[in-house]
Amino acid sequence: MTKQVVFSEEANPPLPIYSQAIISGKTIYVSGSIGITRDMKLVEGGVQAQTRVALDNMTKVLKGAGVDRTAVVKCNVFLANLPRDFAPMNEVYLEYFPVDPPARTCIGVAALPLGADMEIECIAELP
Repeated sequence: MTKQVVFSEEANPPLPIYSQAIISGKTIYVSGSIGITRDMKLVEGGVQAQTRVALDNMTKVLKGAGVDRTAVVKCNVFLANLPRDFAPMNEVYLEYFPVDPPARTCIGVAALPLGADMEIECIAELP
C-alpha cells in the first residue's frame, strides 16, 4: 500500500519529525494539533481558545487533503486537566461538529507539548 503525505500551507507547519497528515488508501490520518500560533506560541485564553485554534488547524489540514470536517470519522482528544477542561472543551468542540459528530475518545494525560491544555487528532475518509 502506498501513502501520500499531506501538507497544507494554511495550517501550522509540522515539526520535521512528523507530517501534518498521511493518506493511506481512502483514509486520512491527521496528526495531533494543539492551540498554537504559526510561530509555535501557545494561544492565551485557556482550553476553549486552544480548542478553537487546534480545530481550525485540523480543518486546514483536512482541506489540504481535499475534505472538510464532515469526512471525520474518529477524533481523539487529550486533556492535561480532564476534570477542569472536559466541559469547556466540549462547548467549543460542538461548534465544529454540531450534527452527526464523529466517534471520539477523550483521555486525561499528564502533560502535552508546550504546556498545552489540549490536543486533538482525527481520522477521516476520502469520498
